[in-house]
Amino acid sequence: MKGSPIKPSERIIMLDVIRGFALFGILLVNMPAFHSPNFINQLYSVDVPYEGLDAVVYAFLQLFVQVKFFTIFSFLFGVGFYLFMKRAEAKGLRMKSLFFRRASILLIIGLLHLIFLWFGDILHLYAVGGFLLVAFYNRMPKTLIKWAFSLLAIYLALLSMTFFIPVDMMDELGLGNADDVLPTYIYMYESAPYLEWLSYRIKVEVIPILINIPFTLIPVFAFFLFGLYAGKKGIFEGSAYAPFIKKVQIVTGTLSIPFVICLFLLLQGLWDVGVYKSAATDLFKNLSGFSLCFFYMATLTRLLQLDAWKKRLSWLQFVGRMALTNYLAQTVICFTLFNIFNLYNHVSLSLGTAIAIVIFIAQAAWSKAWFNSFQFGPMEWLWRTFTYGHISPLRRQSKAS
Repeated sequence: MKGSPIKPSERIIMLDVIRGFALFGILLVNMPAFHSPNFINQLYSVDVPYEGLDAVVYAFLQLFVQVKFFTIFSFLFGVGFYLFMKRAEAKGLRMKSLFFRRASILLIIGLLHLIFLWFGDILHLYAVGGFLLVAFYNRMPKTLIKWAFSLLAIYLALLSMTFFIPVDMMDELGLGNADDVLPTYIYMYESAPYLEWLSYRIKVEVIPILINIPFTLIPVFAFFLFGLYAGKKGIFEGSAYAPFIKKVQIVTGTLSIPFVICLFLLLQGLWDVGVYKSAATDLFKNLSGFSLCFFYMATLTRLLQLDAWKKRLSWLQFVGRMALTNYLAQTVICFTLFNIFNLYNHVSLSLGTAIAIVIFIAQAAWSKAWFNSFQFGPMEWLWRTFTYGHISPLRRQSKAS
């Protein structure tokens, strides 16, 4: 028996809105790396001396955007995984083999994206995590929560290990001086021919990223499990969990306050931890990221239960319905803009953020227009076609037909 893609009428609109919101945050996070040598700056813990408006934008991104949105996407992947498996099971399909095929296709897309265009690809990581997630489909919700919190605890413990390294050893363990590699890195992105740039990227970016998958997968997989838990409990279906969502909003919002304050003090140099500044910043960036992720989702969910806000936020659903297409399109647009038109390393942080906002608004308008004529985004349609093994109608059927 052949499967079929999820019909538009089967979708949970709330999830599409949250996914669209997350896609905007992802673009804001990624934009500095599209137009500047952010990869090297982060790798070598370089403090870029932002001033004026750039300093304000940097603080905002670090406090309220970084780490807050890939976690939302990861959570939604877990929810989507559950819905996919449940619907496949209800139709009598071989749900595990079907999902393995789906994840394999995502892995291919992600690796192509990672290798040939963008070091910040998250799709390959989601695919690898997806293979592992199948083993948790039949687990009890309580078990999923225990695993999720345990993985986050392990991840935070690994981040905190730096604090146990003696001060006099910190310099010896460093990667070296960023100034030694920065000129070559900038040249590759500014002027090098594509094949030379690609060869350099594979050595400097792609291979280290692939080697680091076991570590970077930990928080991603934890949020997969949180999402799977939410799917099993039906938290986004109906209003039965409204009190629970309100409690999550209050608890995570309250928890976020001290984490954000500590991060702010570190970023502004008001809390001096010496050579451990980078490690402390990473720790509180992740702590605030995890808590604000839930706060953002709970807040959006509660707002979407109000008719006025549902109308105001409904435009995000179209971006969210074709999140894969829009995510990949962001790379293509930014690669073209900054690399082909030679704007790389010539755009300020504030201007780059403004460009991100313009790009997202354009994507929102295009997505809405697209769904006037089509049922699925172009990449979503291809993904579904290869997953189910047959071509589904892309165009909407007219009312007359």
